[in-house]
Amino acid sequence: MTPEEIRIMYQYMGRIGTSTWIRAAVKLLLLTMVRKSELTNTTWSEINFREALWTIPKERMKRRNPHMVFLSRQAMDIFIALKTFSGGSEYVLPSRYDSDVPMSSATLNRVMTMTYKLAQKEGQSLAKFGPHDLRRTASTLLHEAGYNTDWIEKFLAHEQKGVRAIICRRELQRERRSLQARDPIPGGRSQPLRIVGHENLTTMLSW
Repeated sequence: MTPEEIRIMYQYMGRIGTSTWIRAAVKLLLLTMVRKSELTNTTWSEINFREALWTIPKERMKRRNPHMVFLSRQAMDIFIALKTFSGGSEYVLPSRYDSDVPMSSATLNRVMTMTYKLAQKEGQSLAKFGPHDLRRTASTLLHEAGYNTDWIEKFLAHEQKGVRAIICRRELQRERRSLQARDPIPGGRSQPLRIVGHENLTTMLSW
């Protein structure tokens, strides 16, 4: 999807009457590049608000390896907002009918289908899309922005082996430290920027 198609998607998603937290979930797929089930089954115990870090346990990952997602400012804002909707549920995205179980993964597919069908009905150039297309879109935009391919593969939780995997892990750790610049705040003081993520993508996908 292009940035213009993303804009159309959000415009029409707001018109189909879906809930705020479902729109937030769709946006998180773009911002975090995780798989649909990895998002819908997330529990609050996986989110470290202090470090702006989401750690998905290996049991929930396709490759059976734990996956760390460094959250951008916007992703953090969404998680904070979702916390107010969770109603005490252990799940970030609980079912609207039973807060003790997660949202059905089919919910996101239904919302996306309703969105592109309405857009197409009104003559908008928005092709059929689903959750995986958002993941692929995020990857494409990061590649076009010039980000390191190995890092993007790591963000996607694609398995890398051998020396290449070790080098990539070290580079990611070093890059994360370098991105933790000091953020000026009023009064001549500054504070560490703990929130690290796909900031260019974050800006592009603002509401």
